[in-house]
Amino acid sequence: MAAAWGRAKRALATSLCISVPARHMAIEDSPPEAGAAEASSSVAQEKAESASVSLRRLTSFGSRSSQICSICLGGMRSGIGQALFTAECSHKFHFHCISSNVKHGNLICPICRAKWKELPSAQPADANYGRARVSPLNWPQDEGHMAVVRRLSHTYSGSLQEHLPFFRTPEAGIFNDDEHIDLQSDTANEHDAVTGSVEIKTYSEFPAIQQSVAQEVFAVLIHLKAPKSSHSACSRAPLDLVTVLDVSGSMAGTKLALLKRAMSFVIQTLGPNDRLSVIAFSSTARRLFPLRRMTLTGKQRALQDVSSLVASGGTNIADGLKRGAKVIDDRQLKNPVCSIILLSDGQDTHTLLSDRGLLNYSALVPPSILPGTGHHVQIHTFGFGSDHDSAAMHAIADISSGTFSFIDAEGSIQDGFAQCIGGLLSVVIKEMRLSIECAADGVLLTSIKSGGYTSQVAENGRSGSVDIGDLYADEERGFLVTLHVPAAKGKTLLIKPTCTYEDTITTENIEVQGEEVSVQRPAHFVDCKMSPEVERELHRVQATEDMSAAQAAAEGGAFSQAVAILEGRRRILESLAAQSSDSQCLSLITELREMQDRVESRQRYEESGRAFMLAGLSSHTWQRATARGDSTDLTTTIHTYQTPSMVDMLQRSQTLAAPGVDTLNRSPTMAPSHRSPHRFRRPTRSTKSFSGRPL
Repeated sequence: MAAAWGRAKRALATSLCISVPARHMAIEDSPPEAGAAEASSSVAQEKAESASVSLRRLTSFGSRSSQICSICLGGMRSGIGQALFTAECSHKFHFHCISSNVKHGNLICPICRAKWKELPSAQPADANYGRARVSPLNWPQDEGHMAVVRRLSHTYSGSLQEHLPFFRTPEAGIFNDDEHIDLQSDTANEHDAVTGSVEIKTYSEFPAIQQSVAQEVFAVLIHLKAPKSSHSACSRAPLDLVTVLDVSGSMAGTKLALLKRAMSFVIQTLGPNDRLSVIAFSSTARRLFPLRRMTLTGKQRALQDVSSLVASGGTNIADGLKRGAKVIDDRQLKNPVCSIILLSDGQDTHTLLSDRGLLNYSALVPPSILPGTGHHVQIHTFGFGSDHDSAAMHAIADISSGTFSFIDAEGSIQDGFAQCIGGLLSVVIKEMRLSIECAADGVLLTSIKSGGYTSQVAENGRSGSVDIGDLYADEERGFLVTLHVPAAKGKTLLIKPTCTYEDTITTENIEVQGEEVSVQRPAHFVDCKMSPEVERELHRVQATEDMSAAQAAAEGGAFSQAVAILEGRRRILESLAAQSSDSQCLSLITELREMQDRVESRQRYEESGRAFMLAGLSSHTWQRATARGDSTDLTTTIHTYQTPSMVDMLQRSQTLAAPGVDTLNRSPTMAPSHRSPHRFRRPTRSTKSFSGRPL
């Protein structure tokens, strides 16, 4: 009992930089029998001795065993009353040694020379991310001994503030420290930045309708294509990008190494006029750095900050997005394009519940960046591995009009980021709106198949609109509208489409008028074939609807029904593919077959089927490329909606040699955690999923 009491006293005293009598140290190091015999006399002598402040010298930081403190060369063993500190680079020291070391300005690891972001505080261990970590298991657990601990803590409370201050600087309340940008555009490059304007094409379901027939449902396809853009960084719209990255305990090891590699690619890809800010979150979130221009110096600093990330704690997506939105809301200056990228590999541990007890994923998205607020920012989410909450990640993306990608294959996270960045760096259109006006009397607009885009039809059926938002260079959108066409003679004018948008380079508001759509009205029946463009879009819309129905069936546990729905649509498309070699049709067939395989059982569905289907639905709903399965592999067929800029960025990503895990792990990536990290294989070319199943 006395020996344990002495160990507690010694641990606390040394934590306060108080010298411990040598005689007492000798008693503690002696066998238990001897310690018990001299306990009473040692206590009396200790009370008579006055404490004096001393500083330990840094003696060595060479390679040592994990049981040796590299500062004092003393042993570090559990159960002997020592307070230990584990740094973010995973090296461990006596708490009093490293505190004294930091107090004198040494802010790097004595062993690996890594620059620390998180420095030891005077508080005991905390599971939250970014706090100083002191093992609570090393403190005495006996009630009597804890009474001594409490008395000593009270006695030396002033010394704690004087000798062991909190070294971590709290974040500012307002994130208005974004780096300055020149908002004056380079007029010399404006004319070369974008080639042409939005292209509007229309296709009617049939070229003619018998004049005596009133067509209740007549389809018209409105096809839009964004103009081309220069690939030069100085002649495109600069980007403000905020990446919100999960660094919880489950990201430790290879996952975090792959994330750092992917972020390195993003940093190197951004231009000097682009700005980047990184938010890291686990149990809480913190901003690594404000919006910073990606100049040569900015890139170097960003790479260093990303390299310092460590994994620990829980998963608080809401706090991460809150910090990311605050960076955007509080910025003093704004680049023309802005977006958030969110990556997580786990289940959110702080999700709010709705009144009905259902998960309220909308609470995860800060209201200040939602559509309709005037400060709308898209969130592109990435679910990493088989343990992430795909429903939450898909909901966050859907609410913000962003896309959800499923990083299923090993090493494909960089390709997923590359495809997304390829789009964000080629935005040529903002705030796009499609307006539809009915031309002839009696023609009524009955519906608009707009997917995830907000659309509306006037009560009188004479007009409608679709809010599209931004478009990447060469990106295409198709909207299938249905009309009521009355009986009439001669030619019937149906609709006239119009597009309005803002050019991201010139900030000029542009309006593009489309040609009027009309049909011939012969007196007799004419056997006409359906327009191949309309038929193609119709099958895409129907396939998307079947995917959604199959996913809903799987959520209800009806896996055989989900398989039947997907198989039925696949067979229809296969019969069409036999007559033509349409690439979109072939891509849908491949995707439906993959979904069918991943939804065949509950285990398969929960393992990867849900995430794969939601990523596919996100892609088809917004008509924008997402990562899922091997969709980022340019040799496969599942790469619908990819633009030339995306393909170019993917080629750059895939030509880079993938470093080995050992190389990636040279920077600090791990910290103690109560969560078991998910095991990965080496990040070679993606041939296996996280679950180990062949793709």
